[in-house]
Amino acid sequence: MSVSQGGGKRAGVTPSMNVTPLVDVVLVLLIIFMVVTPLLAKQFWLNLPRKDDTAKLAPPPDDASKPVVLTVDQRGVIRINQAEVQRGELKERLARIFAARSDSVLYFDAEDEAVYAIAVEAMDAARMGGAKTIAVLTEKTGR
Repeated sequence: MSVSQGGGKRAGVTPSMNVTPLVDVVLVLLIIFMVVTPLLAKQFWLNLPRKDDTAKLAPPPDDASKPVVLTVDQRGVIRINQAEVQRGELKERLARIFAARSDSVLYFDAEDEAVYAIAVEAMDAARMGGAKTIAVLTEKTGR
């Protein structure tokens, strides 16, 4: 507030707005949101083949270079190529498998009734075990 000085009439107090604290608070909030926003962007990209692209696929590989298939069933049992694996040793087992292979492609299959958290943990362990590409199987074959 300011008090006018001067003349003959009785001067009153004239209010004036101080916007400095408001600007300080807005700038601090802007900085906080700029720092936090990139941390909130978690995306999982999934590329599915189109129906017309499936006819152009190469024939499946022979038995010498069988693909690595990680499956999770509804009871939470994890298997690599039909061999049961404990959750704690999944990362090490996949690291040994991918060390002996030229490609790092893992095929992931989970049953419809599988627990989501266990399926995501298995994919995280596969990524830490050396899988560069995780292909999610979308159709059941042979059933």
